[in-house]
Amino acid sequence: VQLQASGGGLVQPGGFLRLSCAPSQFTWHYYGIGWFRQAPGKEREGVSCIMSSDGSTYYADSVKGRFTISRNNAKNTVYLRMNSLKPEDTAVYYCATCDFGDTLYPTGYWGQGTQVTVSS
Repeated sequence: VQLQASGGGLVQPGGFLRLSCAPSQFTWHYYGIGWFRQAPGKEREGVSCIMSSDGSTYYADSVKGRFTISRNNAKNTVYLRMNSLKPEDTAVYYCATCDFGDTLYPTGYWGQGTQVTVSS
């Protein structure tokens, strides 16, 4: 199982970034794919997840209305569009397999992290 993440960087408050995650085909068909983040000194937080079965999505309250998760089946890629970025969005973002009910949780497979820094 492989998950290749990319797209982080430095952006000013109010700006946007798009993260990409390219799972292997096996992962794509059998797992939800999503994003978790961890800021220095803070616990890991589930950000968003999209399911392979029906395309249903989950967003943490902290990003609802600002972030959008989507997938491109032809490119086998999941995207996280992050708009109206805030300094508190600064963290290392990890692509991972995921599932959700009332909360979002990882299901065992992780990609490498990509740094997102929101600062003026």
